[in-house]
Amino acid sequence: MARVVLVTGVARYLGGHLVRLLNDEPDVERVIGVDVAPARSELGRAEFVRADIRNPIIAKVIAAAEVDTVVHTSVIATPPGVGGRSTMKEINVIGTMQLLAACQKAPSVQRLVVKSTTAVYGSSPRDPAMYTEGMEPTAMPRSGYGKDAVEVESYVRGFARRRPDVDVTVLRFANFIGPRIQTPFTSYFSMPVVPTVLGYDARLQFIHEDDGLEVLRLATVGDHRGTYNVSGDGVLLLSQAARRAGRPILSVPGPAVSLVGNLIRRAGLTDFSPEQVRYLTHGRAVDSTLLREVFGYTPRYTTVEAFDDFVRVQGRGPVTPERVAAVERQLVGALGGRGGPDG
Repeated sequence: MARVVLVTGVARYLGGHLVRLLNDEPDVERVIGVDVAPARSELGRAEFVRADIRNPIIAKVIAAAEVDTVVHTSVIATPPGVGGRSTMKEINVIGTMQLLAACQKAPSVQRLVVKSTTAVYGSSPRDPAMYTEGMEPTAMPRSGYGKDAVEVESYVRGFARRRPDVDVTVLRFANFIGPRIQTPFTSYFSMPVVPTVLGYDARLQFIHEDDGLEVLRLATVGDHRGTYNVSGDGVLLLSQAARRAGRPILSVPGPAVSLVGNLIRRAGLTDFSPEQVRYLTHGRAVDSTLLREVFGYTPRYTTVEAFDDFVRVQGRGPVTPERVAAVERQLVGALGGRGGPDG
């Protein structure tokens, strides 16, 4: 049967590239890309609809095209690109609610795929070695992307109860990394000096952009009902990642971390939110056994290999001692100018 697929968030890397992959699927007759901004790259034979999923008009788009598969990639991880945290929350939570309401009313919808995140597990010193899909967080995310994703998943579970005839797939992705995608972590490890929390060495996990796109494609065209952790095998300590990237570490005492984070964020270097700081303090790791054994996909890249592929293109250090010293002086001077952590 010919498929009609609607993909949200096509102005971003994952949504736009997924659309191009779906264009080549023989069983997909029509692909519709939706976003509030034009796609940054060519979508091929796919149709682009400029629409805000926070607006009920999305229901008309789904109904008019008789969409049978909806892929929701428009759950945003960082506030700066959309105008701030309040707008980010509206897009993530209110936008998802409107999209699910539209899907619920559309009898044509048979499959829903939602891009979620392992951030739903939070980050805590009491976390287990590996989170499986059935585990509850030791400490629930209190803010940011993780909190939004928890709310999004709760609405998706409610939708699944109201529409049991729809195959629902929730994909909890680890942090994306690779040679082309831009994320808070690609920005973080591109800084001349990598700030870390003194006394901690977080466990990191990554999913390569190519593996993430392939999982999204398979979830769209196949039968993969359920919730899956999606990560490359293995973990990488923050200190190991910095060394592999050729980036010196600047260890910041805990009380000063928020100030340094604000300075970095205001400088536009990367998003250094409180949620990000918790992750860089305690880390997080998930078990992807279900992805391999039930979903049927084994990522081509391990966590280390995915990170190394990013470094291969981004460029490894060494950075010059002069540049390192200049950045350190700026941070130390800023802290001193504000009275330091005790001021």
